[in-house]
Amino acid sequence: MESTRNKLIKLLAENDSNYISGQQLSDDLQISRAAIWKHMKKLEEDGYKIEGKTKKGYRIIEYPAKTSENTLQWGLQTNWLGKKIIHKTSATSTQHLAHKLASENAPHGTVVIADEQTEGKGRMNRSWYSSKNKGIWMSIILRPEILPYLAPQLTLLTATVIADVFDKQLGVTPQIKWPNDLLINQQKAAGILTEMQAEQDQIQYIVIGIGINVNHSIHDIPEELSEKATSLHIASNQERSIKDLIQQILQSIEPAYDHYIMNGFSDAKKKWESYGFKIGQEIKINTMKKSWIARFNGIASDGALLIENDDGQIQKMYSAEIDWFGGEEKNENKN
Repeated sequence: MESTRNKLIKLLAENDSNYISGQQLSDDLQISRAAIWKHMKKLEEDGYKIEGKTKKGYRIIEYPAKTSENTLQWGLQTNWLGKKIIHKTSATSTQHLAHKLASENAPHGTVVIADEQTEGKGRMNRSWYSSKNKGIWMSIILRPEILPYLAPQLTLLTATVIADVFDKQLGVTPQIKWPNDLLINQQKAAGILTEMQAEQDQIQYIVIGIGINVNHSIHDIPEELSEKATSLHIASNQERSIKDLIQQILQSIEPAYDHYIMNGFSDAKKKWESYGFKIGQEIKINTMKKSWIARFNGIASDGALLIENDDGQIQKMYSAEIDWFGGEEKNENKN
């Protein structure tokens, strides 16, 4: 159900630059004039500039750029994703908070967003540098009716959606490094972390964490990561509205997810491979037991990495660390 505050914003926005009386707002929203005034003060806290004049009423003269539950939901054109948004100015990790909310029966499509994370994490418990107001640090709670072994497909699906937003809406061409990194100019700009709570044949919930370096300058990237990490700002020399970008991503994830649930993974697989980093080239596979060189052929229908070994055999990889390097280094390793 749409909140009173969103209805209020909609009424003000529909009147554009014209005033709308407090009495009309009170009648339309079926709340008191005093409640209207309190809502106006809350909107001003969120960054809306509201002009109020005696005998004329109210009008919005400027919309906010800041990120909050209200500003994110206003204008968000989704059916179920982001209908409940939890926004924090600071959080240890949006994943931590999303897991807690999911265990407390937070609904499918709940979104958790923080302006900064003090203990952000990526795959294999690696830390993720999440500076304040520079990027998107977001987790989405999903309750899909799929078997647990298919959950990794949602990581790959989410990566294709973000790649499309980068490519088609922002004009920045990315590549996806299996399974969860988005690269720009071979440097990491975004990462996806998928975690779930499940029984043997049933998923209770999945939390998809999304971290995107948006407005970082080269000075905002830690020195030890300067050769490995980048941002949309560094890649395009253009600052982005984090609020608008979050909305674009949510509005793109929802139809892609619905299509996946209805039709399976085949379309997402094709799209992933169109963005796949180093497909058709040699990569180095690192597992707990050994390392070797193989050709990267794409991904399997279940989301596994497909490699072709020297003997021509195709092998699926479900968990591995991957490095790619040129022929010179390969030859050195063979000596």
